[in-house]
Amino acid sequence: MYASVRDELRATLGEIRDAGLYKPERVIGTPQSATVSVPSGDVLNFCANNYLGLADHPEVVAAAKEALDRWGYGMASVRFICGTQEIHKELEQRLSAFLGQEDTILYSSCFDANGGVFETLLGPEDAVISDALNHASIIDGIRLSKARRHRYANRDMADLEKQLKETQDARRRLIVTDGVFSMDGYVAPLPEICDLADRYDAMVMVDDSHAVGFTGPGGRGTPELHGVMDRVDIITGTLGKALGGASGGYVAARAEIVELLRQRSRPYLFSNSLAPVIAAASLKVLDLLESAGDLREKLEANTKLFRTSMTEAGFEILPGDHAIAPVMIGDAAEAARMAELLLERGVYVIGFSYPVVPMGQARIRVQLSAAHSTRDVERAVAAFVDARAAMAG
Repeated sequence: MYASVRDELRATLGEIRDAGLYKPERVIGTPQSATVSVPSGDVLNFCANNYLGLADHPEVVAAAKEALDRWGYGMASVRFICGTQEIHKELEQRLSAFLGQEDTILYSSCFDANGGVFETLLGPEDAVISDALNHASIIDGIRLSKARRHRYANRDMADLEKQLKETQDARRRLIVTDGVFSMDGYVAPLPEICDLADRYDAMVMVDDSHAVGFTGPGGRGTPELHGVMDRVDIITGTLGKALGGASGGYVAARAEIVELLRQRSRPYLFSNSLAPVIAAASLKVLDLLESAGDLREKLEANTKLFRTSMTEAGFEILPGDHAIAPVMIGDAAEAARMAELLLERGVYVIGFSYPVVPMGQARIRVQLSAAHSTRDVERAVAAFVDARAAMAG
């Protein structure tokens, strides 16, 4: 049986390669940092979600080492059996306080967090209204729910209001949006979303994975940036980006929502507990965030320098001021080729193409970090200019 399946799979893989959509995995031989080692040598890393440069921070690493001795390697259990340690509860309390929510529940990833919310909270008599560019984990989570599914055009408040009007017969309605859209760097208009939610009696959920830690005056994400922390009902996020870069996710929300998730959320009930070493390191990250104003300022300066310099050099950068700076290429094969040429010039980036982004909108998604120096950013811009010349030649 498998012989025929194998031939079909090989043909599909060949089609992916021929279309320039194949995604090879590059292996790095060093800790995650502004500079990493790949088989071709040391390169500047401009494609990690290491926004604050904390993935190899010595205090975070030290906290992780200490936690291994005190708490062990893993829990070998789920939370409600024997997988809850004091450190898990402490992290949930700290995240709740940091994000201004009543309670928090930890997951093994934000993908799992988003996968566990909708099925638990919504039934056939309810409706979920989702931004068209929301993360795949939100899309998959919504599919698990029996709720009616509605979608509004990216950040289009007129379309959102239309969907709210069409779902007024629903028992519950949940508006869900990314805080920052990961392929574009666009920020969701949360004040307008919250206004519509108030007007039409809906709840608001924000996946703030690409904002928490560095967006807003205190790094508390897009709700803080927009002054709506008390108006957002559910915040999901990850520990795997700005907050240390390991893994793990969470839902921070109203107390009753979190309590119900503990009882019925399947990814929580049937997945091993977050490794205690990650919980301990995440607590250290939260300590560091209290005095991380200089890191956020450095990230902002690096982002402005890159965006301004690339625009002056004639590249198309999607507008905004987020550390995600998409360099638009268009053709998938050209984006892949540009990434290869940049790697040859000492800059590690990745070309994104369909199905991660819409067909014909391939791009190099550059991600700035506080760990980058001004010279690093200038070298990256020069490499883009040189690679473009090489492609034209």
